[in-house]
Amino acid sequence: MTGSHHSDGRRIPITIITGFAGSGKTTLILNLLPQLRTTNPGYKLALIKNEIGDLNVDTQLAASAEMTGSRELLGDCICCTNVGQIEDALHQLDRECSPDRIIVETSGSAEPLKLVLEVNRIAKLTGRFELDGVISVIDAENWSGYSNTSYTAKLQAQQTDLIIINKWESLSEREFDLFLDKVGELDVDTPQTKSDKGWISPDLLFGFDSKMAKAWIDGHASSTRSHDHHHDHGHMSEMECLSITLTSPSPGSNIDLAKLDTLLKSAPKDEVYRIKAVLYSTAAPKTSDGTDVNGTKLKRARYILNWSFGRWTWSRDELNESRAPVLRMSIFTAQYESNKWLKRIESGQYTAFAEAGAEVKLEVRRVQ
Repeated sequence: MTGSHHSDGRRIPITIITGFAGSGKTTLILNLLPQLRTTNPGYKLALIKNEIGDLNVDTQLAASAEMTGSRELLGDCICCTNVGQIEDALHQLDRECSPDRIIVETSGSAEPLKLVLEVNRIAKLTGRFELDGVISVIDAENWSGYSNTSYTAKLQAQQTDLIIINKWESLSEREFDLFLDKVGELDVDTPQTKSDKGWISPDLLFGFDSKMAKAWIDGHASSTRSHDHHHDHGHMSEMECLSITLTSPSPGSNIDLAKLDTLLKSAPKDEVYRIKAVLYSTAAPKTSDGTDVNGTKLKRARYILNWSFGRWTWSRDELNESRAPVLRMSIFTAQYESNKWLKRIESGQYTAFAEAGAEVKLEVRRVQ
């Protein structure tokens, strides 16, 4: 299969969720759906699930939760014989339901790196997809048992952008410390955060795409935090968020892209988890691999930033509102890190206008 029939120019973000059997991957995914619908009722999430064997219980579960579409790759491990089937499954989902995002949930025995290489190959070949992030779910209750015997469990924790600690609530403080010591033996600097009984904020897991940016573009604040009044605590304290707005009374003002680039390059992924932004600019910003979004065109456009774990992309969007702030950005940090970044942003070292003498109004506030 060569490519998608769609020609809307957007790339579909792909989130890989891995973790040992029984770690709670499917529950985590299903808990995301109501949160995404709160932000955008029309948001379409699709699932590719790999399971060894021929039982499709989890896919039926996903269908009952109104997942836009799902494909199951049964039989062998996704990182071995099934890795070649990923491309077909992606194109099939794209054709049939044009999802806003695709989650690939691996079997408990998959090695993430092989899948990452395949997704990146497909992304480069087709120009239709992009890897957003690799998330590893760890069952804190049983980690010491299977980490001792499973080389794959260790690889899943090492070859990842973010570790989500699940099923930690039943552990005593001492047991949790012992668990953290065990994870520490992996000798990785991967950021870690705890779920709240299988709930995690989409702001942390998912980068920014055009559908998620819609509320900002329309001038409404994001409402992902109001997903369920029973779950407004716990995982929210594991993450802090800064809201940055940069405005100018002069229409057509442009931000200093070099300064903004410094922020994107220097933010360490163990302190800053995600940066999401909507930018209005005449000059095209550059992605983390150094390419311009739209070549050398010098026409004012709206750009959407998705910074995920040290990698970032800009996507060009149709411009229909010129009076909006020049830059609206959210920075999601690890616990206790937001005050440091608030001071850095307020100092102006990352945000300024390119035009000499342009009047700057910068607002930085902590929103969670």
